[in-house]
Amino acid sequence: MKIGFIGLGNVGGKLANNLLKNGYKLVVRDLDPKQSKIFRKKGAIIAVSPKDLAKKCDVIITCLPSPKICKKVMTSKDGVLQGLSKNKVWLEMSTTDQFEVKKIGLMVKKKGAYALDVPVSGGCHRAATGNISIFAGGNRKVFKKILPILKCMGRKILYTGELGTASILKIITNYLASVHLAALGEAWTIAKKSKLDLKNTYKGIAASSGNSFVHETESQVILNGSYNINFTMDLVKKDMKLFNDLSKKLKTPLEISPFVLNIFNKAQKKYGSRAWSTMVVKRLEDKYKLKFRAQGFPKELIDFQKQKKGYEI
Repeated sequence: MKIGFIGLGNVGGKLANNLLKNGYKLVVRDLDPKQSKIFRKKGAIIAVSPKDLAKKCDVIITCLPSPKICKKVMTSKDGVLQGLSKNKVWLEMSTTDQFEVKKIGLMVKKKGAYALDVPVSGGCHRAATGNISIFAGGNRKVFKKILPILKCMGRKILYTGELGTASILKIITNYLASVHLAALGEAWTIAKKSKLDLKNTYKGIAASSGNSFVHETESQVILNGSYNINFTMDLVKKDMKLFNDLSKKLKTPLEISPFVLNIFNKAQKKYGSRAWSTMVVKRLEDKYKLKFRAQGFPKELIDFQKQKKGYEI
């Protein structure tokens, strides 16, 4: 089975690399020629266009920054849809809008092909080791068919139901992560102002009911001072907006979500769109002239868990 992978960024590049390591024949496409060269050296074939990639492959994976970019890659004159044919499978691994993935999914269906949304969750460090989690929505039989591929990219794999359900679950989890991150800024501010030992505070939160995945991971690069979480401010805003937009479509006004989005808007204005998302915490450091620093924390997260074959949960 030949796999095509479009989008070799912070997450996509790591997922694609895991497919190569597991012996899959890979055709790739990315706008960054440096990334393409890296994968060519590893044995991947470089496609001249998304259409060319789709023609050559049985399974086509997209992992892109936004629904708008994915739509362009899929529907343009030299897009994926132009290269699709019967029984091929499109896997959308981007964090995207459920309505958009369903709309494109119908176009895929008209070609006699299948569409699944399969976003990932767990951070770039886990994408690198194949220990990231994957949600999958779409036809159950097709999901079972491509499950061996997913098992090479992620560890815990959850089938969520019909097409679009995985994308909804993904933006819910990203929303919660954003809330936790904004709250950590206030927690670290009070800890520092109270003259607590920040290394002990990290351990205390991790061992308590206040713990979260975000604290265990992102607090480490905050305490180091690098803030390098390999995820940028504009991506958080995109994910938060997807969550807010869905609440409006469901006619369900929310309270916390718009407030947290406003915090990230202020952080983006101060530090820029490509600043690390963790720098939302730095707003409070700068405001109160504090430094949330402690010894022994890494500049960048590394997943020290051994890679294990993925499984459905």
